[in-house]
Amino acid sequence: MNEQIKEIALRLRGLRDMLNISIDEIATCCKVSAEEYEGYESGKNDIPIGVLENISKKYNIGLTALLFGDEPHMKSFCLTRAGQGTAMERTQAYKYQALASGFTGRKADPFIVSIEPDTEEKPIHLNSHSGQEMNYVLQGKMLLSVGGHELILNEGDSLYFDATLPHGMKALDGKTVKFLAVIL
Repeated sequence: MNEQIKEIALRLRGLRDMLNISIDEIATCCKVSAEEYEGYESGKNDIPIGVLENISKKYNIGLTALLFGDEPHMKSFCLTRAGQGTAMERTQAYKYQALASGFTGRKADPFIVSIEPDTEEKPIHLNSHSGQEMNYVLQGKMLLSVGGHELILNEGDSLYFDATLPHGMKALDGKTVKFLAVIL
């Protein structure tokens, strides 16, 4: 199991226990089955960013606290140098760099996301979360499925969408895709 996922799973369990929230209640909030949620807390299941976003709102804590176990402290600005974003690897295929994890009271969560090409022809894993999302392709080409529509985005293309719609991404042409994702 990925060490970061294990740490997030421990935080999820600890917070749920501390707040005296049942597995059924938090699973309903996340729009997943109790069994799937238990897989998140055990570290057996990858935890979609949308699920983490829903949990952070339910628990009234920042997404950064769930992801990295630390609350942000910067109030005026937060500088992130190239390649220095707080890294998180949810799976071998998806890698995230949080670009504003040190800023308290954020209205948006910006990430640089890298998706490795899929050597197998698996369907796109879809997830959803509250709010809105914007994706801007920095490098490569990706297939983005949102609300039943499949769109191909090339370098320089962007898409802004209702994040409550089921959505997912996939690298195309056998190459890694890198994009800016902003969750609002």
